[in-house]
Amino acid sequence: MTTGYQIRDQSLAYFVTFTIADWVDIFTRRIYKDIIMASLDYCIKNKELVVLGYVIMSNHVHLILSSRNGKLSDTIRDFKKYTANQILSTIEDSPESRREWMLHRFKWNAANHQRNSHYQVWTHENHAIEIRTKHFFEQKLNYIHQNPVRAGLVDFPEDYVCLRIKRSRPENYFRLLV
Repeated sequence: MTTGYQIRDQSLAYFVTFTIADWVDIFTRRIYKDIIMASLDYCIKNKELVVLGYVIMSNHVHLILSSRNGKLSDTIRDFKKYTANQILSTIEDSPESRREWMLHRFKWNAANHQRNSHYQVWTHENHAIEIRTKHFFEQKLNYIHQNPVRAGLVDFPEDYVCLRIKRSRPENYFRLLV
């Protein structure tokens, strides 16, 4: 079932949220955060992804993204598929005290969706919201920066490890789209 928050114009930037199925707190471990960060770096270098800001919370990731090649939906699909496989492999191959519980949750979620065969790590929704104005861009970037502060994880956004703080002016983003 779609939520209506879809990427319709591949040339625009979007505020997106990727959520772990069942809100499993997987990103409390650094090893899983590193998978996300390495995959983002790969997409930036090889798939023309533009990341204007992101934060990795315990069970979801907020990002502001656009694509230089007009294939944002494809890149997001590939990113989620790849990171899901990497996360599952890491759960199975690394010391993980929550292994059985997490795999059970991901297997249970897959059983409830026809699009999955064995495990569902990410929910299917991305909650993609178009960014068309400087004001909305600033609002969403501030939301990303303040997310770990509101969650009580840090006192200042710059103290949070898995946060990309974009210091450039919003005008620079709007120039990217031209």
